[in-house]
Amino acid sequence: MPKPKKHILVCVQGRPPGHPRGSCQDKGCNAVWQAFQQEFQQRSLWNDFLLTNTGCLGPCQNGPSVLVYPDNVMYGGVTPADVVAIVEEHILLDAPVERLKMPEGVW
Repeated sequence: MPKPKKHILVCVQGRPPGHPRGSCQDKGCNAVWQAFQQEFQQRSLWNDFLLTNTGCLGPCQNGPSVLVYPDNVMYGGVTPADVVAIVEEHILLDAPVERLKMPEGVW
């Protein structure tokens, strides 16, 4: 695979119930991960972009978290319905989805 245009990291971290940091898994990250996989498959993005599931990205209280490199953009509270916007606007058109970006000071 040639160097990807962007690398999308989707947190799938799970922690025990009651953990003080919470977890993206408790907030539905698995469905977000599946939605990204479906978008990549339907749009044949695998040759140009890299999609990886990952452990904790940091701001668990704002999860599910998605990080896009090399743009250095972190999204929080992502739902499966948001995945299309991230792919269409940010991944394909280089326009980050402002309404989903983590607030300043969080990341």
